[in-house]
Amino acid sequence: MEDKVNYALVGAFVLALGAALIAAVLWLAAGVNTQKKYEPYQSIIQESVAGLSIAAPVKYLGVDVGKVSEIGIDPQNSRQVRLKFLIERGTPIKQDTEAVLKSQGLTGIAYVELSGGSVGSPPLVATDEVGVPTIRSKPSLSARLEDVLTTVLANLDRTSANLNSVLDADNRAALKQTLADTAKLVHALSAQQGALGAGIADAARTARNTSLASEKLGPAIERIAASADAVEKMANAAGRASASAGRTVDAAASGVQQLSNESLPELERLLAELNSLATSMRRLSEQTERNPSSLLLGAPRRPPGPGEKATP
Repeated sequence: MEDKVNYALVGAFVLALGAALIAAVLWLAAGVNTQKKYEPYQSIIQESVAGLSIAAPVKYLGVDVGKVSEIGIDPQNSRQVRLKFLIERGTPIKQDTEAVLKSQGLTGIAYVELSGGSVGSPPLVATDEVGVPTIRSKPSLSARLEDVLTTVLANLDRTSANLNSVLDADNRAALKQTLADTAKLVHALSAQQGALGAGIADAARTARNTSLASEKLGPAIERIAASADAVEKMANAAGRASASAGRTVDAAASGVQQLSNESLPELERLLAELNSLATSMRRLSEQTERNPSSLLLGAPRRPPGPGEKATP
């Protein structure tokens, strides 16, 4: 039994399927073109762009936002490369946004990375003078490493030249003599190892004795300080006693002066009366010796003188 195949029907189906696929692709392409719009930008790179090609991706913080549309030497400066980009409309390209070349992993395929763009920075737009906005660029990691390596190599070269100028024949001979003298000194010190050990031990013992003496000296200093305080207190007490004695002497002198001013006149009068009394007592004694009866009869009457009358 043989199968019957309608080739005309199969051909029509294949043609219809191909037409449907082509229409779908065109519809999707038209939809993509209508959904995304691009804005032109450019950047000036002051380094090699090896590995970068047309249609290389342009990324903003790792997100694909466009592609490289043109690569060429800057006509105003042959040491620079001018790159032109097509970046999706709405990408936050601002005046402080920076473009830097980067490479993807081990493949070495280069692309452009955009970064920066602070919140307060105004957007980067085209002006009448510059038709295409220019994004600032900064050196790539490889360029910075190259600069660092160049600086390091230059420093190494300069250091090597300085060493060669320092280590000339005369300096090498002097260094050789210095090493020989150092070796002699080391041998001499090795021969005197015992004496050095004894000296170090003596120094340690002296330091230990000094430490003990300082520990004993501390209480002695404290006692001396206490004695000085006691002497100072005694001096203060003696000063106060001297001042008190001075006040006492002044008071005594004042009392003596007052006594001499008030008592001496009375004493003089008393001595005068005592002198008069003593004179009277002497007269009485002399009269009693001459006439003892005078104590009872009184003193004898004196005979009247010439021209006097006798008293009864």
